[in-house]
Amino acid sequence: MTTVQVQQAVPDFTLPAANGAEVSLSDFLGKRVLIYFYPKDMTPGCTKESCEFRDFNGQFGQLNTEVIGISPDDLASHNQFISEYQLPFLLLSDVEHQVCEQFGVWKLRERDGNQFYGVERSTFLIDEQGILIKEWRVVQVDGHVAEVLETIKSL
Repeated sequence: MTTVQVQQAVPDFTLPAANGAEVSLSDFLGKRVLIYFYPKDMTPGCTKESCEFRDFNGQFGQLNTEVIGISPDDLASHNQFISEYQLPFLLLSDVEHQVCEQFGVWKLRERDGNQFYGVERSTFLIDEQGILIKEWRVVQVDGHVAEVLETIKSL
């Protein structure tokens, strides 16, 4: 499978959202879409990152940018995560990791000497016409959301 490339159109995809809807990338044509891929609901790094996106969500909205989180967690987990941390944006469930693979974030990882497949924390900015215009791969949580916001402000 070919992964998305900067300055190219992102192929449309559809995933189930925690709000019960089926959400497609094409639903957001005319707006920028900021997709952040994260490994797992309710874990420290993912919670911190999601809460920072929550805290800046209004500013992203003022910049015509829709924030969407994607992880391999199921909808029940996403609903708990949203409820626990009052997340105001969509969380999409990619349990089969097809979209994660499309974006090249489903990787062989290692922790405590154990190898496993999982999401490599990454963020992608897609313009109003569906073109990938910026990517942040192997994201470190601290300062990331502020950096993304400044990038969007500079466009």
